[in-house]
Amino acid sequence: MNPSMPASDQRFFASVPASVGLARDFADKSLLAWGLDALTDDVRLCVSELATNAVVHANYDGFLVRLAIDGSYLHLEVHDRHPRWPEVRRPTYDVTTGRGLHLVAALSIGWGVELRHPSGKIVWSRFPITAAPQEMPC
Repeated sequence: MNPSMPASDQRFFASVPASVGLARDFADKSLLAWGLDALTDDVRLCVSELATNAVVHANYDGFLVRLAIDGSYLHLEVHDRHPRWPEVRRPTYDVTTGRGLHLVAALSIGWGVELRHPSGKIVWSRFPITAAPQEMPC
């Protein structure tokens, strides 16, 4: 990480489908600025899933995406004002939805939900920050 960069970044998005792509782009730019390109694919997919959940299931007045570096971990949070917590579903092979939280669990080292005050919830996931592999001299 570049020491001159902030250890966190956040942005608010409207509860509309187009915001999911904007949230992915926001995450890409933040990770690139912090030199965390290796996390881009996994974080991008998790942002997409959590932002989609916020738009589809918690369609209130918008959602906030926050990325923060805490030691050797990157934390992703999606805040919304809806009180209903996400449910992990057991989709069947013929269902095209309901796999998002399974993907978040598979790509991160942990995820969960916390109360957000004064209302709503924070759905979070965590990713280990690993050093880029060094090239070996010939």
